[in-house]
Amino acid sequence: MKWLLFALIVAMVAIHQDFWWWKDSRLVLGILPVGLAYHVFYALLCSAMMWLLVKTAWPKELDELAPPAPKNPGD
Repeated sequence: MKWLLFALIVAMVAIHQDFWWWKDSRLVLGILPVGLAYHVFYALLCSAMMWLLVKTAWPKELDELAPPAPKNPGD
């Protein structure tokens, strides 16, 4: 599973290079340039990927070693 997640990270880095939208002047939904709309979609995809990474690849030992959070901010 971790190799699949690593491949997903590599793919995300590769598709971040959006040189194919540089000269496209079309608008998405009538207001967003296509390059900006692509980056909105890319940011949402990155958020989903980070959620997946934390859910599946986060080391459980780090949570066990962390001190408990204080109940009140002033403690």
